[in-house]
Amino acid sequence: MNCSPIRSRLQRVALVGGAIATTSFSLLFPVGSRAVNAALQNSPKTVLDEVWQIVNRDYVDDSFNQVNWSEVRKELLSRDYTSRQQAYAAIRRALSQLNDPYTRFLDPEQFEALTDQTAGELSGIGLQLSLDERTQEIEALETIPNSPALRAGLQSGDRILEIDGQRTRGMDVERAAGLIRGEVGTSVTLKVQRGVETPFELTLVRSRIELPTVSYTIRQEEQARIGYIQLDEFNAHAAEQMYRALQDLNGENVDAFVLDLRGNPGGLLNISVEIARMWIDRGTIVSTVDRRGQNETIEATGMAMTDRPLAVLVDKNSASASEILAGALQDNGRGTIIGTQTFGKALVQAVNSLSDGSGLAVTIAHYYTPKGTDINKTGISPDITVQLTVEQEFQLTLEPQIRGTQFDPFYARAIDVLQTSTPVAAN
Repeated sequence: MNCSPIRSRLQRVALVGGAIATTSFSLLFPVGSRAVNAALQNSPKTVLDEVWQIVNRDYVDDSFNQVNWSEVRKELLSRDYTSRQQAYAAIRRALSQLNDPYTRFLDPEQFEALTDQTAGELSGIGLQLSLDERTQEIEALETIPNSPALRAGLQSGDRILEIDGQRTRGMDVERAAGLIRGEVGTSVTLKVQRGVETPFELTLVRSRIELPTVSYTIRQEEQARIGYIQLDEFNAHAAEQMYRALQDLNGENVDAFVLDLRGNPGGLLNISVEIARMWIDRGTIVSTVDRRGQNETIEATGMAMTDRPLAVLVDKNSASASEILAGALQDNGRGTIIGTQTFGKALVQAVNSLSDGSGLAVTIAHYYTPKGTDINKTGISPDITVQLTVEQEFQLTLEPQIRGTQFDPFYARAIDVLQTSTPVAAN
């Protein structure tokens, strides 16, 4: 996605997940207007002071990890910076004193990647690429639903020989993907070879594509119809996609559900709440406490879409917003949590855009499960633990298609629980 590096609005987002881009995140993104002038854009110290001001105003620990934050500002502004990179390095050194891995500075490229991720959209043709290490050729790996690539008939295994006339042999995947991405409405021409057929050219118009984060299917397990839902992250489209999944599965009269949160790093706080409300009719979803000790409790709204039995699959990489959802389901007795201890991130970040297109994620609150449990650094303990052997872990990694089937030990255990503890198998 190509965006202007200078944004005319200050964005402030709230995340609930692990570490941004590397583990998990939990976000809040309120938006407020802010004028940006050329003089500020050209001063490295401007961004530096913006970061200091945001941390000073919002950081969850008003002692700043016992650091004299005012002295930090004096030190930062007393130096001369000949480039933005020098200022960025100084910002990161200052933030490291907080000893908080989730409060972090994002350069413009990192900030753009994060906003794209949380938006759940991309600008392009919707084609995932891979590199054949043997032939050094770029290949089509998968097309995204409702994308120009899918409509054009591109298939897995198609070799992309050229992109706008540039030969791709020996090119890395990142470079090829960068050539294919671009502004909505612009076009890109690919030279494609399928098998041993004669190469052909396709010209595709880039568009805005909603990325699927919810996938679902119906599994027939003995006499029970199981709605299996996999939720990959809590981006801006996850709630509407979950709503559609539940609508469709309810229409198919499934007997029970398996909700798979394994590997889900988190995402937007409000989206995790929206999705929790689809499963929980009454009760607390989550509570947050800010630096002033102010407590906000978020409740269900009596709008649950189903009361069918539910099993929830989690693992060590289920983090932040995933833990909010799993904790709400567990504490309200709405679902059986199955798997391994989760990641353990109970902190909420706000993500702020800065005047030069960079961004700052800053921890603004601590969250607790409905029963008041602090899961930070400990995670959620499943109701039923599933430990995989090395061979089983390898198989799930090597054969992702078995996830959510009886060859998947997590899913198989969930089916055992649903069939023995509920009357679904007798329907």
